[in-house]
Amino acid sequence: MLRTHNNGELRIANVNEIVTLCGWVQRTRDRGGMVWIDLRDRYGITQLMLEEGKTPKEAIETARSLGREFVISVTGTVVERLSKNDKLPTGDIEVKVTELSILNPAKLPPFLIEDETDGGDDIRMKYRYLDLRRNPVRQNLILRHKM
Repeated sequence: MLRTHNNGELRIANVNEIVTLCGWVQRTRDRGGMVWIDLRDRYGITQLMLEEGKTPKEAIETARSLGREFVISVTGTVVERLSKNDKLPTGDIEVKVTELSILNPAKLPPFLIEDETDGGDDIRMKYRYLDLRRNPVRQNLILRHKM
């Protein structure tokens, strides 16, 4: 099995569970001794945390080499976040990573794949296959499919 959960389904009830997640790297933040990764799939976003001294060195080195839209697989333990994010359904938890592997590296996309993107209509239509990963477009397709 490639993953145990989707990125949008983990909640506070899953604390202390060992999970395996896969998805695209939305964003990384490196604050010296800690690295945070926002991992996205079609179901949502989950925050990953790697801490020097507690996470294997290879995993931290791999995390620091990640770029946007890399496809990764991680295994770790679900923990309660100290600073909760009310804007995300998974904002009460984060995954403390023990294993991280790159499934597919990616080139930097021509625009940000986020709800509010920096790409104009011309660029987004030229790279429509990337634009389909954005939430507003995906939600429209799901709604249209249900009609």
